[in-house]
Amino acid sequence: MKVAILETGRPPGNLADAFGDYPAMFARLLGAGFEIESFDVPAGEFPEPDAYAAFLITGSPAGVYDPLPWIEPLQQFIRDAGDSKMVGICFGHQVMAEALGGHVEKSDKGWGAGLHRYTIIHADPWIDSVGAIAIPASHQHQVVVQPPNTDIVAASDFTPFAALAWTDRPAISFQFHPEF
Repeated sequence: MKVAILETGRPPGNLADAFGDYPAMFARLLGAGFEIESFDVPAGEFPEPDAYAAFLITGSPAGVYDPLPWIEPLQQFIRDAGDSKMVGICFGHQVMAEALGGHVEKSDKGWGAGLHRYTIIHADPWIDSVGAIAIPASHQHQVVVQPPNTDIVAASDFTPFAALAWTDRPAISFQFHPEF
């Protein structure tokens, strides 16, 4: 499967030296069978929508509301993707929600960092868990208004919209970091 990774940020400090950049982390997570090409979204790089079977949007130190010239084109890309398979992680989760009718804000609860536990609200065939999962998180912004046409897949008291599945397109997104 040919996957385009829309890279919206880089790991902080020297973490990339030890663990690779986000595309490398996702390539390891996905494993064999995926042909991966990455695109530097802040540099204005976007894939041709018809050339890929799926799109993955990475985390970023940016916030959805930061006045950066690449955020609105990314939101437009998401809206235009239509029936394309899409996965959003952390910032990717937030920008997908914002682009598709939800709302994101800096959390008044502060940073969500470290291992967080989430209750599985809506089981889907792609999630290999029932009950709860514990997975690393690192964010200070989060979805505060659920986008239309979504089911909440996972939630916590800290992050009520931690994982979403879109019902009108083949898309899922996670506030947490499975690549960590």
